[in-house]
Amino acid sequence: MRAAALSIREEAAERFRELGYPTTRLEEWKYTNVAPIAKTVWVPASVWVPASAGTTPAEAGAYTYGPRAVAELIFVNGHIVNKREFRVPGLRVIPISEASEADLEPYYGRLADWQHHAFVALNMAESRDGALLIADGAVEGFVHLLFLGQSDGVWSHPHNLIVAGRASQLTVVETYAGTGRYFTNAVTEVFAGDGAVVEHYKVERESLEAFHVGTVQIRQERSSSVISRNVSFGGLLVRNDVNAVLDGPGANLSLDGLFVLGGSQHVDNHTFIDHVSPQAESHELYKGILDDNARGIFDGRVIVRPNAQKTVSRQENRNLLLSETAIVDSKPTLEIHNDDVKCNHGSTIGQLDEETMFYLRSRCLGEEEAKNLLVYAFASEVVDRMNIEPVREQIRRELFQRMPGRLPEPGKESR
Repeated sequence: MRAAALSIREEAAERFRELGYPTTRLEEWKYTNVAPIAKTVWVPASVWVPASAGTTPAEAGAYTYGPRAVAELIFVNGHIVNKREFRVPGLRVIPISEASEADLEPYYGRLADWQHHAFVALNMAESRDGALLIADGAVEGFVHLLFLGQSDGVWSHPHNLIVAGRASQLTVVETYAGTGRYFTNAVTEVFAGDGAVVEHYKVERESLEAFHVGTVQIRQERSSSVISRNVSFGGLLVRNDVNAVLDGPGANLSLDGLFVLGGSQHVDNHTFIDHVSPQAESHELYKGILDDNARGIFDGRVIVRPNAQKTVSRQENRNLLLSETAIVDSKPTLEIHNDDVKCNHGSTIGQLDEETMFYLRSRCLGEEEAKNLLVYAFASEVVDRMNIEPVREQIRRELFQRMPGRLPEPGKESR
């Protein structure tokens, strides 16, 4: 790890000791108890040595995109184990462990707020690797970053930097998956320069015994466009934070989320959109589908600063409960400090429509088949907006596997 990362590590470690693990006494964490993470003595990624360095683990086969991606980096328990060689004009993709000081210094830890957020501080203190992507032109296709957890009791802290220079175009897909009981604490910093176009996907498919905390921090400059999509299928306890600062006139943000849960899964989604500059737009849609004893949280905050005239913002959260014991907590929030704006938000929580179910049953569909059809239709608004066909198809397959009555027990995930 270069000096840019090392210089922050000691300060971040001290800050984490001061903050400690968050508790439910904090407003930001009142719905999510991280005691199972805090009480576990985890094996650091620096101690774990990958046995498969230089080769692709067999378990990665279900998640890799191969030649469909213009570049692909594979990490196991936080260590780079494989990278496919490539030559793409206008793009550099390298592991952070191989990056130079000049590459890292302008970006590493510049957006992620490790002074106030404990898990970000922990990531900064413990991270050993991740991916650095720098685009200075229009990149066709997408880059795939695959993070696998493979060993019980191991934690890892991937840290990714996505840098889209002026007028560049870049698409990045992050996939998190694995087997067993492990803990992934990931941070991704996204820099979108003037006129840049960035599309970022985070697909969380962790083991149903695993813990996952992830932070995506975005900063947009003038006339930039960012699409951020966050999908959660796996994990026993998951926390997703997506924070965006629209720091340039004419910036445009589209923020989508989908979480499909069953069993005793718990997924907490927090989003924060900060309109700093005028004439910017943000559009947010999060959808949740919950069955059995699952619990989901959506806590979305949009703030419009005094100088952010002509802001347009739309925030929406819709949730579908498939059982009497599933729970959703929804808290969309607008904080507006300017009168010259167009902003609105909304939230819905409901169950499958009985009249529609009756209609489908009258057309000779079984109860489970009719229910699955309606569930898929509910999710398709988010899925169909995904622009990368291989990712869209993989999400559809996973969605079908997670339909009511098909959710696997922990340790028996379908691939």
